[in-house]
Amino acid sequence: MKRIFVFNPNSSERVTSGFDATLDGLRAGCALQIDCATNQNGPSGIETDAHVAEVVPAVLGAIRAAGADIAVVACFSDPGVRAARAASGHPVIGIAEAAYLTAMGLAGRFGVVSIVDASIRRHAVRLSDLGFISRLAGDRAINVSVDDLQQEGVMERLVAVGMALRDQDLAEAIILGCAGLGTYRAALQAALRIPVIDPVQAAVAQAATFLSLDLVPTR
Repeated sequence: MKRIFVFNPNSSERVTSGFDATLDGLRAGCALQIDCATNQNGPSGIETDAHVAEVVPAVLGAIRAAGADIAVVACFSDPGVRAARAASGHPVIGIAEAAYLTAMGLAGRFGVVSIVDASIRRHAVRLSDLGFISRLAGDRAINVSVDDLQQEGVMERLVAVGMALRDQDLAEAIILGCAGLGTYRAALQAALRIPVIDPVQAAVAQAATFLSLDLVPTR
């Protein structure tokens, strides 16, 4: 059976279990093995440039050790993705890049919900590197740490920021800018009535498509 390996570069098992659960629908719809793992020695959240640099060796090591047909790096900063692609010789998908590609297939311009203000500049740099910056309507933060994403009041903040992106920035689709926000996707889409994209789901769906179309050479 073909295998997709999804690696959380931070140390939060809560984040990993949360996005693992959001992938059950994809598991049911394809004959693929989807395994998720956590960086036990990583920071609790990847919220700074220093955190991004810190986890790159763990990303490379985990992907090499997993030996999967495709790997997904489940952090919206896409840490180590380019280096892992070069080292592995097989597809390595960053969840931010996958989410941007999904959004551009659904909408002219999209908005990003970041978890903290410090992430916004990093997202803009990544978008510029990918050549997608002209499609960004706006990027706004809910200013909640990764550790607190399941606390009371987070949904209300997501709705408020999502409405601002939709109504003020004119975003036609919303991307959740953190792997730990996927459990809110369906409820937020129902509240906003525009597409809301969970980047982990988008990346794993892209991986499943690559495998179903036989685009990945056999090891």
